[in-house]
Amino acid sequence: MKKFKNLLKQYKLDGYIIPKNDEYFNEYVSSAKDRLKFISNFSGSAGFAVILKNKNYLFVDGRYTIQARIQSGKSFKVITIPKKFPKDVLKFNKKLTIGFDPRLHTESKLNFLFNIKNISLKSVNKNLVDIVWSKRPKELIKPFYSLSKKNTGISSEEKILEVKKFFNKNKVDYLLVTAPENIAWILNIRGHDSIFSPIPNARLLMNKNGDIHFFTNPKKITIIKKSLPKKIIFHEENKIEKILTNLYKNKIFLDSLSCSIYYKNLLKKKNIIVEKIDPIHFFKSVKNITEIKNMKKSHLSDGAALTKFLFWIKKNFRKKKITELFAQKKLENFRKMNKSYKCPSFNTISGSGPNTAIIHYRASPKTNRSLRKGDLYLVDSGGQYSFGTTDVTRTISLDNKSNYIKEIYTRVLKGHIAVSNFPLKKNSTGSKVDQSARKFLKKIKLDYPHGTGHGVGYFLNVHEGPQSFSKNNKVNLRDGMIISNEPGYYKEGSFGIRIENLIYINQNKFEELTMVPIEKDLINKKMLNKNEINWINKYHSRVRKNLLKFMSFQGKADLTKACSPI
Repeated sequence: MKKFKNLLKQYKLDGYIIPKNDEYFNEYVSSAKDRLKFISNFSGSAGFAVILKNKNYLFVDGRYTIQARIQSGKSFKVITIPKKFPKDVLKFNKKLTIGFDPRLHTESKLNFLFNIKNISLKSVNKNLVDIVWSKRPKELIKPFYSLSKKNTGISSEEKILEVKKFFNKNKVDYLLVTAPENIAWILNIRGHDSIFSPIPNARLLMNKNGDIHFFTNPKKITIIKKSLPKKIIFHEENKIEKILTNLYKNKIFLDSLSCSIYYKNLLKKKNIIVEKIDPIHFFKSVKNITEIKNMKKSHLSDGAALTKFLFWIKKNFRKKKITELFAQKKLENFRKMNKSYKCPSFNTISGSGPNTAIIHYRASPKTNRSLRKGDLYLVDSGGQYSFGTTDVTRTISLDNKSNYIKEIYTRVLKGHIAVSNFPLKKNSTGSKVDQSARKFLKKIKLDYPHGTGHGVGYFLNVHEGPQSFSKNNKVNLRDGMIISNEPGYYKEGSFGIRIENLIYINQNKFEELTMVPIEKDLINKKMLNKNEINWINKYHSRVRKNLLKFMSFQGKADLTKACSPI
């Protein structure tokens, strides 16, 4: 930190912004690119630091406030990002010059966060964290691989034609594709450039004729070159700057979510810029029949593994010492029994007792608790399968007898059912669905500090947009979209509850993808109406029917009991 603060003087800065993301704006960054963790020790997937000469700030959303205080509270003032950030948070009597790396920020996000009186932003082409990071881990270079039409449902050529229609409709000359997940979709390729997602770090520049310039490390494309469309010209990653600089008098579409200020500045001097959400985000969000079919298969495999794990927990927590980390490893072993399993789709959340109240808790040797009688145990986990992505949360009772906890659990469950039964219309949006999930908690003046659901990719990012169930999401919900349904409640230092299924939209109705029993020991049946009771019983009937073939003789008896009518 001392070396870093000396650099502030050297570059004539009063402060510097360090985001979580790397230059590809991926949610999960490699250890070699996790500058925020290096400088602050914060390991969460979202947030940023502002380091001044005499003070350090760490900004996180409500999911990470507790975690950030534990990991970084000694050296950083932790601030939960408010709705009107940050005019009412950072107040300075004198003018400050704050530096930033233009490759790591989008213009819209930076202006939104730092449109503050007395702050002047200064672009610095050298990353200051990299200068002081002497023992930086090396990045592993692994080749990209192709997916067949059998597993994607639509060929890359067909997807390129679909994007070409967008060019004609919007009268643009070029589309700069900067989000790796969108490159994965349009070219039907995957890679190894993200910890929990098969992302191929690359850039594409596509013109209105369907010609594509592909920018990446040449070592990554040796296997896939022959399987890609013929109209692709391959370039080394650093050649993109020269090609973008040479574009002249064109109308160029940039992705507002992932195009850096650096690339935008290269283009805007000589071209007309249109900066909105890349249309591929919308194309990708609507899964085709093949993708839905494969997602269902993945969820059966995943559901069987998680259900066996939950039965194991219930049977053994009284007689064996089971820690959060041991339980997490045990669940991973259950998943590994399936040959189609690749890796976790995110860091597993395995928490017990008061740790369940930390929304994105990550068990460590320092925090590792044993599962104890009377506690709740919350496990939020998922897997990447060939081909599909899963994400599911269950909160289970370890002989917990609290009537208050049962009331809260039942209110969360009522919200979960309300989402599943939401009457979708032509123009329904995620914000309306989000409201229905919260209403039962709000009746007793409670709420939760996260969205009710996020989009999910097809053997891609577990968090995918543009659709979500959140307070401000105005994207129309369409058939084929996959979204999580995960209301919850968290009482700091005491307990946390979350129930999560993945659902997809089929003929304007939500259908369940997740097949895992819901904890019945925490339900207060008196609080449920007939429709809610019917939903639970029908869901459990489907779970039993789908998972029975995966179970042993004893497992079948356990499943039948877990899925019996309430």
